[in-house]
Amino acid sequence: MRVITLLSVFLLIGNIFVQAQHVDANKIEKHEKFLASDLLKGRKPGTRGDELAANYILDHFRNIGLELPLDNGMQYFELVTDVKLGENNWLKLEDSVYDIDKEYVPLSFSGNGELNADLVFAGYGFDIDNEKLQWNDYNQDISGKWIMILRGHPELDSTRSNFDDYSDDRFKVLTARDKHAGGVILVSPKGISEKDKLMKLFYDKSSNDAGIPVINITRKLADTFLAKSKMPGIDSLIQVIAVNRKPITKKLDVSLDAYVQLDKNYVKTQNVVGILESTSQNTNKEYIVIGAHYDHLGMGGHGSGSRDPDTIAVHNGADDNASGVSLIIELARELSKLEERKRSIIFVAFGAEEMGLIGSSWFVKNSPVPVENITAMVNFDMVGRFDTKTKKLSIGGVKSSLEAEELIYSSLDTSAFSLQLTSDGYGPSDHAPFYAANVPVFFVSTGAHSDYHTPFDDVEKLNINGIASIGTAFYPLIVKLINSDDRLTYADAGPKSRSRHGTRFKVTLGIVPDFANKEGKGLGVDGVRKGGPADLGGIKKGDIITALNGMSVKGIYDYMGRLKKLEPGQTITVDVFRNGKTEVLLIQL
Repeated sequence: MRVITLLSVFLLIGNIFVQAQHVDANKIEKHEKFLASDLLKGRKPGTRGDELAANYILDHFRNIGLELPLDNGMQYFELVTDVKLGENNWLKLEDSVYDIDKEYVPLSFSGNGELNADLVFAGYGFDIDNEKLQWNDYNQDISGKWIMILRGHPELDSTRSNFDDYSDDRFKVLTARDKHAGGVILVSPKGISEKDKLMKLFYDKSSNDAGIPVINITRKLADTFLAKSKMPGIDSLIQVIAVNRKPITKKLDVSLDAYVQLDKNYVKTQNVVGILESTSQNTNKEYIVIGAHYDHLGMGGHGSGSRDPDTIAVHNGADDNASGVSLIIELARELSKLEERKRSIIFVAFGAEEMGLIGSSWFVKNSPVPVENITAMVNFDMVGRFDTKTKKLSIGGVKSSLEAEELIYSSLDTSAFSLQLTSDGYGPSDHAPFYAANVPVFFVSTGAHSDYHTPFDDVEKLNINGIASIGTAFYPLIVKLINSDDRLTYADAGPKSRSRHGTRFKVTLGIVPDFANKEGKGLGVDGVRKGGPADLGGIKKGDIITALNGMSVKGIYDYMGRLKKLEPGQTITVDVFRNGKTEVLLIQL
C-alpha cells in the first residue's frame, strides 16, 4: 500500500491543473523519415549526414521560437573518428623489407616514430605477482628494444583463467612500456587467429596513443625472426610454455628497423541547443534540460559499435536515437505553448554519444548556463519500440533525487505503462555526465531489441504512436519540473562512473574519469566522489592525473592498468597537474 505523503497530495492536486498536451504523431513520423533516411547515411559525427541532421534540428528549434545560444544554436567540438596509415611505414630486417597489411600492420594505439633495435621474445608479456599467480616474462633488461609478445594467455581453452585480467593487448603494451621497451610486436596464437590473419587497423575508443610503436605480425614472419636465432617456431613455443608452465624469454639475433606513421582524422561536430526562456521575473534563474542524442553509427564496420561489424551498410538508427530527437522537438513545440514557466528549458540534441558520451560531456563542461542552476535532466534514448502488449517503459535515475519516484507515479498514467524503474543515476547514455555533476536525472527508454546497432533499425519497425504517447505522458511531469516552487533534492544513486570493459578492480580512487582524448597528457578528473580515497587525499575536479605510484598515466587505459596492481589499504602517490604545475598527493586506498 502506498503511503500518502504531503508531497504526493501536492502532486496529485497539481495534476488537476496540468492539462497534458497531445504530442503529434504525424510530426514525429515526419522527423523520423528524415533523420533515419538513407540520405543521412547513419549520422556519423563529422559527416555530411551528421551536419544535415544537426541543421534539420536547428531549423525546427528556430521555427518553434527557441532562443539559440552559443554559435547560433550550435555548440561545436572536435573529435577523432578514424586512424589511417600515413605515407611512411616500414619494417626491415637487414636487406628484407616486409609488406604492410600482408606480413605486419601497425595498431591504432601505436605511437608514431622509428625504432631500430634488437628484438627480444618475451612470451606472453606478463609481469604478475599476486596470491594466485606468479609469472614474469621480463627476466632481462629490455630497455629500448623491440619486444615480441604472444597475445592472449596459456589457458585460452579455459572459461575462467587467472590470466584473464592481464591479457588485454593494451595492458601488455603498458607493462612493456613500464619495463622501458622501445616498441612492442604482438603475435596471435592459433587459438586467437587460426588462419594467421593480421589484426585490423581501425579507430575505436581505445585508440589513444600508447607512447611507443606497436605492430602486429603474422606467425609466419615471427617464425622467420625466431629461426635466425635457432629458436623453435611460435606454435612450438606455445606448447612448451603450456606444458612447463614457465615463461620463456630470449634475446634474438635480430635487429629490426621499423617506422610507424598513423594519421588521425579530426572532425568537427556539434550539439544543437535551443532555450525556451522562463516567463518568470525571478532573478534566480533555474533550468531543466531535455535531451536526446542524434548521432549514430554511420555505415557501420569495425570499430563503429555495430553488432554486425562485417557488414558495411547504412545504420539508420531510427530508434537509436532518431526517436528521442523527434520526441524532444515535439515536446519543445508543446511546451512553448505553456503560459507559465518558472524555469527555463534547455533542449539539447547531443552529438557523438555513440563514441562515448562526448557531446553531453562537452555540454556539461561548457554549459551556456551555470550547471548548478540546472535542476533536472530528462534524457530520451530509444523510445521507438513501445510494445502495446507488455507496455514496458523504463525510467532510470529514480533515486538521483528524493522526490523522483513520487513525481513519476503522480504524473504518469500507470494504466498505460508497465513502469520499470531503476535507481542508478549513471547509465550508458547522455544523462550520465549530468548525474556526475550532481544533477537529478530521468532516463527514459523502451529498451534494446535485436535490431539495436545493426542496419535493420529502420522507421518501418517503430511504434510512432507509442513515441507520441510517451511524450504526452511525460508532459505533466516536465511541467511540474518547470513550475514547482522547490527544486528536486539531489541524492547519490550509485557510482558516477563504470568500468567500460567489465574489469574487476580491487580498489578505486573514487573519481569520475574524463574519457576525452588528451593526446597522452594524462587522465582528466571530471568529478570526485565525496568521502572516497581521492576526495580524502585532495584530488579535485579538473585535475589531470599523470602518474600513480610513480608510474606514468597517459590516459584512461593506462589508469585502469595501474589500478589492477594496487591493493586495498595501500598508500600510494598520485601526481596531478593543477593550475600549471604538478603536485604529488598521498592517497590511502
